[in-house]
Amino acid sequence: MRKFCCAVGLAAATLGAAACGNSSGSSTTSPSATTAPPPGAITIDVLGINGNQSFSPNPATVPPAHTVVWHNVDSVTHRVVLDSGHVDTGNIPPGAFSAPMTLDGSGSYHCSIHPVMVGAINGAG
Repeated sequence: MRKFCCAVGLAAATLGAAACGNSSGSSTTSPSATTAPPPGAITIDVLGINGNQSFSPNPATVPPAHTVVWHNVDSVTHRVVLDSGHVDTGNIPPGAFSAPMTLDGSGSYHCSIHPVMVGAINGAG
């Protein structure tokens, strides 16, 4: 139990620090954002704040244990979070890619900054 509590506290502190942003309007890159996806990764584009049409493809078909990145093609920062809580991209500035992530199944996700933005992953295989 003690290990679990410490892990939860550390995770909460990390997420709290990651949620702090720069409100000055200057562009900063989240440590998780990259400028290009790795070869072979499935890319999901973040299009804008438009409900279930905010991501493309949506739903995305991703084989188990395959690498996925989100590419922010919008003009504002987004942060993709699986509804299960297993994935959090951190802030993705305009034009950037999330860090590569390996997914192990289907699930719904949303933008934690703009919760009306929703998407889904369909596992294949």
